[in-house]
Amino acid sequence: MSERTTAAWAACAALFAGSLLIAPVSGASDYRSVGENATIFYDAPSTKSKRLFVLGAGYPLEVMVTLEGWTKVRDAGGSIGWVEARALSAKRIVVVRASVAEARAAPEAGAKPAFRVARNVMLEWIETLPTGWTRVRHPDAGQAFILTADLWGS
Repeated sequence: MSERTTAAWAACAALFAGSLLIAPVSGASDYRSVGENATIFYDAPSTKSKRLFVLGAGYPLEVMVTLEGWTKVRDAGGSIGWVEARALSAKRIVVVRASVAEARAAPEAGAKPAFRVARNVMLEWIETLPTGWTRVRHPDAGQAFILTADLWGS
């Protein structure tokens, strides 16, 4: 290899390594939920692509990239696919990952229990605190705090 080619490869490698260092710090993930009654989860950004499954209203998704009316997303189970961007709502929903999560009246381990929530229950996200707690809303039980580690989508 010539010195010029070696220098070009070294420059590319340095840029790539730098992008790896910057990427995780660039910001928090963007989460949305299905805003329509149902939407189709495709394997590519086209209605002519393979339909993987149907997502119901309120189903939470992590936005990976948006491209010409389509959004590439990941669900709580790790499945990656595409949905039409117009089908998404800005409303955030979180999913309980723990077998049972204890919701508390205040963001403290010793706070009064508010309610308990089973795995895979969806809750409305209100805010994530820097102390490791997330404020959520249950449609019947109201607002409370759950450990962020027990949730997906916060």
